[in-house]
Amino acid sequence: MLLLTPRHWQEYELLDCGNFEKLERFGKIITARPEPQAIWGKSLSAEAWEAQALAYFRKEKNNPERGQWDVKSDKIAPNWYMRYQTEALNLQFKLSLSSFKHVGIFPEQAENWDFIAQEVTRLGTPKVLNLFAYTGGATLAAKQAGADVTHLDSIKPVVTWARENLEASKLDGVRWIVEDALKFVKREARRGNRYQGIILDPPAYGRGAEGEILFLIVII
Repeated sequence: MLLLTPRHWQEYELLDCGNFEKLERFGKIITARPEPQAIWGKSLSAEAWEAQALAYFRKEKNNPERGQWDVKSDKIAPNWYMRYQTEALNLQFKLSLSSFKHVGIFPEQAENWDFIAQEVTRLGTPKVLNLFAYTGGATLAAKQAGADVTHLDSIKPVVTWARENLEASKLDGVRWIVEDALKFVKREARRGNRYQGIILDPPAYGRGAEGEILFLIVII
């Protein structure tokens, strides 16, 4: 097993985790939200969490998927920005509090962005397809490294969010697709379209364009 820990974050920090929650800093904003994998106890006291968190996600009792953010007034804007910067990348992300506990970025993916930028640089100007692309961290990394990128997600507001991240990073020229991933790749195969790189990061389950719950089943 190879343990990869993102090395270049300056604007993100995991402050504490435990009791199925995590306390994080995104830029100047500190949030507390659920984390199912944090099965151990917290290092900091409950009072310390409450004092530090500007936004605390409280799950709905009857719907574990959704909840509400308890936001300290006048201390957090509806949207804010944070930067990921290395020798190869200089990316800007818009963040926002969603009703599904997410803020628009998965900071642990930064190691993958570094790898993508490295491989794109090695290949020259490859065609890259990013499936289940969410708000576009991998898309931005591939584009900034010089790839011809197609970005696909089935949720239109998420694709719009990715475009805003691209513009904030002063990049352009990405092909945007709002569609089911399987339908799109089948059509691309029939057309004979080929890609030198395919980024595939599906969730264990998610929601389709019509709000339906979709599950990923992997058979080995």
